Amino acid sequence: MGLNLIVLVKQVPDTQNITGNAMKEDGTVNRSALPAIFNPEDLHALEAALRIRDSVPESKVHVLTMGPPSAVQVLKDSLYRGADFVALISDRRFAAADTLATSYALKCAIEKIGKYDIVFCGRQAIDGDTAQVGPQTAEKLGIDQISCVSEIVDLDVKKRTLTARRSIEGGFEKVRTTLPVLLTITDEGFHPRPPSAIRMMTYKNAMTEMSNADFDETYLASGSDLKAENTIPLWDINTINADPESCGLPGSPTKVKTIQMVVLKSEDIRMIENTEEAIGDMVHELVADHTLG
Repeated sequence: MGLNLIVLVKQVPDTQNITGNAMKEDGTVNRSALPAIFNPEDLHALEAALRIRDSVPESKVHVLTMGPPSAVQVLKDSLYRGADFVALISDRRFAAADTLATSYALKCAIEKIGKYDIVFCGRQAIDGDTAQVGPQTAEKLGIDQISCVSEIVDLDVKKRTLTARRSIEGGFEKVRTTLPVLLTITDEGFHPRPPSAIRMMTYKNAMTEMSNADFDETYLASGSDLKAENTIPLWDINTINADPESCGLPGSPTKVKTIQMVVLKSEDIRMIENTEEAIGDMVHELVADHTLG
């Protein structure tokens, strides 16, 4: 009997190329000013799910993302790498969601898929660095979680147990749990496979469509892939049976009070002689003004 594997992914701004326009005055990210990419650790989470799918017959990998219509690109990338099913969770009422509202919407989407055995997500997204969405989703689903996973040591499908190696401060530890479970994956293992050229040709023209309940239920029950339809379901608040008051801004208690732009300027340049005494004096000055120590 195969496993139902769900991967939560996110399209994020590329924080490697930050400019002065990266933040808005209200403290939110100006996503239009930065190129969008697949959240790096989510790629490792996808690879972890694909490896289990490849080793456990009849398993399926379902990929979900919540975001604007443009986020469909990370879903297409997931299809290129081997995902069996993808869905875009998108609705204007999801806008301005914090981690609490986001995890609630993802929980509702996971429950729409139905039976699941393992939920994967990256340890954290590079645009927020909170590492909260995965654990909050597990709590809302009422299942066990193992965070910061770098390796799946053992998976016993018959006994429905999983042993994972997780990173902790100063080392690692092994944790065993029963399925279902949610895992947050680090970038220490599960190095992503490249996209398949054949699958790129198959899904390059895949488009989203407004969610059709009959189509979704038929697809999820059949276990088929997307080749016949070549469409990506779009699930709104109504489709995933979510409470609008728990989504988006109404469901987000986190508020940005103020934001401060830090600009580093070089106001004083001093040349230090390459002698032990001069370097020692410089270190003492840096310690005295708390730059060091």
